[in-house]
Amino acid sequence: MNYKKLAAIPLSVSLLLPMGAVASAADHAHGVAPMSVSNKATDLRATLDSILSEHAYLAIVTMQKGIDGAKDFDAAAGQLNDNTDELSAAIASVYGEDAGMQFKEIWGSHIGYFVDYVKATAAKDENGRQEAVKNLDNYRMKNAAFLSKATENRLKASDLEEGLKMHVDQLISAFDNYNAGDFDKTYDAITHSMMHMFEPGKGIAWAITDQFPDKFDNQSVDTPTADLREQLNNQFSTHAALAVLAMQKGIDGAEDFDASAAELNSNTEDLTKSIESVYGKEGAEQFNEIWSSHIGYFVDYVKATAAGDEDGRQKAVAKLDDYRMKQAAMLESATEGRLKAADLEEGLKVHVDQLLAAFNKYHDGDYEGAYDDIHEAYSHMFGVGTMMTGAIVDQFPDKFAGNMPADMPKTGLGGMSQPAEHQTPIWVIVSLLLAIAAGAVVIRKTTEARND
Repeated sequence: MNYKKLAAIPLSVSLLLPMGAVASAADHAHGVAPMSVSNKATDLRATLDSILSEHAYLAIVTMQKGIDGAKDFDAAAGQLNDNTDELSAAIASVYGEDAGMQFKEIWGSHIGYFVDYVKATAAKDENGRQEAVKNLDNYRMKNAAFLSKATENRLKASDLEEGLKMHVDQLISAFDNYNAGDFDKTYDAITHSMMHMFEPGKGIAWAITDQFPDKFDNQSVDTPTADLREQLNNQFSTHAALAVLAMQKGIDGAEDFDASAAELNSNTEDLTKSIESVYGKEGAEQFNEIWSSHIGYFVDYVKATAAGDEDGRQKAVAKLDDYRMKQAAMLESATEGRLKAADLEEGLKVHVDQLLAAFNKYHDGDYEGAYDDIHEAYSHMFGVGTMMTGAIVDQFPDKFAGNMPADMPKTGLGGMSQPAEHQTPIWVIVSLLLAIAAGAVVIRKTTEARND
């Protein structure tokens, strides 16, 4: 399946996944996702979250590949450009083709300026670096003016300029630290950059739904359930993105492998702390052991591949199969049979297979195929987040009874300059893999529909 060749999902329809597939997957998990979780407005927000956060990830990866002179630079840049096409088509679906083309020209320019910055860095051309930064400043003003006008001043140009500066500064910081060899700061910036882009997703979605309420059934993008969905989408998609990158760094023997693996492990530690806050130390240790194991098995697979050890590769796959059964059994027990282990095993297999496929193609030199699979793995996690949120709301409806929106976002592209400290309650964590099986159904049904 080649996601990047697909037409972008129109924002006027605002579906990250077809509603039929979402409903079917939710039913497969247990109960149809409440409309407060998946409706035209909240799906719009999730769609923008997915495109914008993946942009940040791909931009940083492309800059790394550029300064390294890596063989997969063109494929990474191509995927980044496809992301621009997807976002531009989405804008066009709301504001018209002319606006879509205008947005594409402006948005695409800042990617070119980042490339200029990388090239100037490689050439030790400080004047060239400063020229690229100047062009990025000019881009900020143009894009802010465009979005402010398009939303009829619902998003203020001055606020947008500030938010866009944060985005530019984060990407420049991630690259400069990578080039300087400060890899801990590099990977911290990667996580923050992706996290930040969920704010513009919310802000722009709010502006559009406020501007065209009838197209979105007068639903709000700013609700407790939508916020939970965003948090989980961010957590899961970041996991997939970092896992793929760590595997690439591992097979390449890159200097920043340890830092990439550490950033991936920090996600596990955050989940473990949340488990401990409810189940105590013993429960947290059990969770940490099972969840961490599958990351370790991916590392084993990479090491075996590097050594040309086919038996080792197959052993790693067997261990990943064993992990799936253990994780599924734990969750079936935790949910008192609300989800069946067989369904969970199937869903976990989707995640495992996607990461292995992306790695294998990267190792074999099929870079376009690798980045297609990376996009698929990243997008898949948004389906998981949606279904997980549906399961949580269905299981604990009283915790999400309030559906009144909070204060509307001040800016479409502002937001968090520092990561929020999420101590996710255990009822979220216990439910977080409940939807993985459902996510598999979404991907399968979506694939079947697109292949027809």
